[in-house]
Amino acid sequence: MTGAEVEDDIPLGERKTVTDFCYLLDKSKQLFNGLRDLPQYGHKQWQSYFGRTFDVYTKLWKFQQQHRQVLDSRYGLKRWQIGEVASKIGQLYYHYYLRTSETSYLNEAFSFYSAIRQRSYYFQVNKEDRPELVVKKLRYYARYIVVCLLLNKMDLVKVLVKELSEEIEDYTQRFNTEDQLEWNLVLQEVAAFVEADPVMVVNDNNVVVVHSNRLQEGCVPPLEQGMVVGQLVLADALIIGNSNNQVKFSELTIDMFRMLQALEREPVNLATQTSKAGPLEPNEKPAKRENPHKYLLYKPTFSQLFTFLSASFKELPANSVLLVYLSATGVFPVGRSDYEGPYDFGGVLTNTNRDVVNGETAQKKSQAQKEMHCLHPGDLFPFTRKPLFVIVDSTNSTAFKNFNNLFGQPLVCLMSPTSYPKSVQDQTQRGSLFTLFLYCPLLAFFSVCGLSSVRRGLWERAQELLRKVYRDIGQMITRSRTMDQAFLQFYGDEFLRLILIRFVFCSAALRMHKLFRETQSFPESYPELPKQDTVESSVLQKHILELAAMLDVQNLFWDDSLEGY
Repeated sequence: MTGAEVEDDIPLGERKTVTDFCYLLDKSKQLFNGLRDLPQYGHKQWQSYFGRTFDVYTKLWKFQQQHRQVLDSRYGLKRWQIGEVASKIGQLYYHYYLRTSETSYLNEAFSFYSAIRQRSYYFQVNKEDRPELVVKKLRYYARYIVVCLLLNKMDLVKVLVKELSEEIEDYTQRFNTEDQLEWNLVLQEVAAFVEADPVMVVNDNNVVVVHSNRLQEGCVPPLEQGMVVGQLVLADALIIGNSNNQVKFSELTIDMFRMLQALEREPVNLATQTSKAGPLEPNEKPAKRENPHKYLLYKPTFSQLFTFLSASFKELPANSVLLVYLSATGVFPVGRSDYEGPYDFGGVLTNTNRDVVNGETAQKKSQAQKEMHCLHPGDLFPFTRKPLFVIVDSTNSTAFKNFNNLFGQPLVCLMSPTSYPKSVQDQTQRGSLFTLFLYCPLLAFFSVCGLSSVRRGLWERAQELLRKVYRDIGQMITRSRTMDQAFLQFYGDEFLRLILIRFVFCSAALRMHKLFRETQSFPESYPELPKQDTVESSVLQKHILELAAMLDVQNLFWDDSLEGY
């Protein structure tokens, strides 16, 4: 029997079903591949394209569900192909989260990735002699793990890592491929990521309890009646990671991972149930914008960093704030100049372009007066024309003390310590202590006290005390008569309010800790905070001693902080 005769045996309706499915499948692949050509910055250009892509995948997903029997018998639809469609939808949701910073889309990505595993869509892949299909399965696992990490589903991450490890072993034994080292590195990176938190909270059964550190109802001290603060809103944030030798996974260093969560609210499920017929439409977003928009830049070059800064600056709405978070290796000035300007103190490292390191450039570099692959404080000056909130976590963070507020707009820069005591220094690969304080002050406080695990009941009591401390710090900031107006102008935004409060708590705790003796071990700010009203306040010192006593570590802190100076 000829192929034409076989085709003639297929009823017209079924043949149309197969044709329509092939059209939708090709169209979806074409649109999905086009996503990588969209500009990575700017809020507007990508939305209509994403909308069309979501639309086609919604139709494709529903179509294969409605016509599964025909597609199985006439098209030969395999389960891994359904898994591929579900995986692409998961990726779309994840990228929608990256583009919009709406954490609810992480839940949507999770529901599709979870369904793939529960329904064993990729199970048959291992029986086929096609290594490229197994790689699809491995990549699915890696993407699923990233989403689980961002949703703090650490128990599931551990299970997935174990399964991925077995899949990699099977893959490398069967196909003897060259990418074995790369996949083993993926395993090492995610294992280090999971172990990065310096303190474990355990329940009565010694099971680790995972707490979310995203912004939740009731965790930010409310504004008191009559409190005069600015109406600015944090609209955009650049989160930049370029620290050498820091734990990272999928272009996210541990510092970036922590800071992005500090700038997000706890996600809510957009759907009423997790197993849905198809993805949500892209316009089915929460009515209120919950989170500031973020760009995550892992080891950017100077030109990339400047491009994203410019795009954020350009699109910043009125009465809005741009936040720049820099977690990067310090670059120090070579020699001294007579005039000390914004390019004379060094800055933080940006990535070098590989094509720049040719002979000619190397010679020019040796004659250069300033480090080229470096973000200097002066590089941020043009962006101070709008409200700017900068956080620098670096060994040369204090270079950014030399800001000038040229345009009279609100401007604050929070700077990490530039050196830590030896016992703390040993932990830097697992993330910076300063960023840890801004992300989860209690975790950081336990860490500097040398505690590696704590009972859940004690953790919750300490959290309760910390809420009271936050309220008092808030009052110190708003009631001080010598507080720079810039702090008050940013204080109206919940995210920035919490960061400022945590910064004050961090500064006070480190000043009182007996191991932290050098001034380089204390955070600094531009403009300077009035110390007597905030970081050296007797009320705050009393709270810190109370917290230390609760943990039975009061011997680590100065009882009368003045005797330590």
